[in-house]
Amino acid sequence: MSGQEIVAEARRWIGTPFVHQASCRGAGCDCLGLVTGVWRALYGELPEHVPPYTPDWSEAAREETLLVAARRLLVELDGAAAGPGDVILFRMREGAIAKHLGILSGAAGAAPAFIHAYSGHGVLESPLSAPWHRRIVGFFRFP
Repeated sequence: MSGQEIVAEARRWIGTPFVHQASCRGAGCDCLGLVTGVWRALYGELPEHVPPYTPDWSEAAREETLLVAARRLLVELDGAAAGPGDVILFRMREGAIAKHLGILSGAAGAAPAFIHAYSGHGVLESPLSAPWHRRIVGFFRFP
């Protein structure tokens, strides 16, 4: 699947309301639900069942649940190799665990952007501004 096909599918989700643990285009999703929904639309079944999770993503236990899963199921990339359609993993605060995902929609350069499901906003396309860029943990590609 090309990066542009992944971005086109992710853009179909824009406007979907934010609903924790959901993954249904138009009805509701969270950031993981967006990524799993795009996977299902383009590749079919998920490679494994997504277990229930809390909004804190095991923050109290300091477990990097989402980072470990990304490394197991996706292909980790050097940031310079990332392009449209690749998944971005973020830490929402310095020193916190990684618990937010997005899909890179614009190539690095003049107007980098990403698509994500954000609490209180739903699925939207945001500039990959300096504050977001500082939060990046890694880039991953669908296998």
